[in-house]
Amino acid sequence: MKPGTAPQALIDTIDADTMLRQVQEWAAINTGTANIEGLDRMAGVLADAFSTLPGNVELVDPATVTAISSEGHEFEKPHGRHMVLRVRPEAERRFVLTGHMDTVFPVDHPFQETTWLDDDTINGPGTADMKGGLNVILHALKTFETIEGAERVGYDVMINSDEETGSLASRGLIEELARGKYAALTYEPSALPDGTLAHARGGTGNYSITFTGKSAHAGRNPHDGRNAIVAASDLVLRIKALEAEDITVNPAKIEGGSANNVVPDLAILRFNIRPKSTDAMARFDGELASILRLIETEHQVGIHRHGGVTRPPKPVDEKAQRLFDLVKVCGAELGQQIGWKSTGGVCDGNNIAATGVPVVDTMGVRGGAIHSPDEFMIVPSLRERAALSALVLAKLSTGDHL
Repeated sequence: MKPGTAPQALIDTIDADTMLRQVQEWAAINTGTANIEGLDRMAGVLADAFSTLPGNVELVDPATVTAISSEGHEFEKPHGRHMVLRVRPEAERRFVLTGHMDTVFPVDHPFQETTWLDDDTINGPGTADMKGGLNVILHALKTFETIEGAERVGYDVMINSDEETGSLASRGLIEELARGKYAALTYEPSALPDGTLAHARGGTGNYSITFTGKSAHAGRNPHDGRNAIVAASDLVLRIKALEAEDITVNPAKIEGGSANNVVPDLAILRFNIRPKSTDAMARFDGELASILRLIETEHQVGIHRHGGVTRPPKPVDEKAQRLFDLVKVCGAELGQQIGWKSTGGVCDGNNIAATGVPVVDTMGVRGGAIHSPDEFMIVPSLRERAALSALVLAKLSTGDHL
């Protein structure tokens, strides 16, 4: 296909029937983040599918990730492998496209099949979030490779296995592949079913704080004990008081204790923060450290801190806004109306933006009700969004748009 080809001709080259069939096949593979067997199967399927593109496909082992058990012990948490495709690594201008193969539905979840809701809408696990998006990447790149001049640029595709739990086993890989790229596209589903993109995003952090106290009889000698749950509760109130316009704090769970007549010697507090700026993120981190020292002294307990910010806030700078504007222009050429809105949600686009690379991170299908058994994908958006990405990549390949 030559430059200047009508956008409709671009759309007509995309095989919508094949896209739909592949998404249905991929959605039938359970890939809950903890289902290592299912993820391994999916990684192989994706490797085969993406091997039809020029370049080399590799399955990359996950980075080591630890978590805190309900007994307060740190343990290694298993993850699936990530798929990476590298095309023309020697090219001067290169892009990165990212997506995730995992879903939030564990292997024993009842939501395992796809069903039609109407002529244009399919309900199924991961159809929108984001096996539909993975298919958009594949067919957008297949289409892009037919456009004259595509051979002048290169790109990496990274599909990770752990986005739904924070990308802790793939964060380093994401940042490594993003650095130095001209632009990035990520294939989360659209923010709204009409195709609206997510714009600026807040950040997120997950913490597990373990308190080690001293047990004692609750009637005979309670004052000899050191109540870990009381210490954890004190922390809940103190961190909740740190909320401000630029940060929210959600104490989510306290674990620990035993019988009612025993002073508890163990408690684990798990909480989440949502900073809207890097200043808020850094401020909270410093204040938390001071509070933990204070509680350790006042309650005479041991404290172990695990976790932190996994995705920094994603503001939209001038270069990123130019990428959004380009996507809107390409959408208009294809008869698609593209808008955007800020959101409190997070994704791998946060980590890409932190490397200084402009990113639009909701280039996937139109759909909705994600993370629920009502999840749906609007089928015509498979071809629509593949054409949109192909056109965006074609324009990014020439000139200085950013």
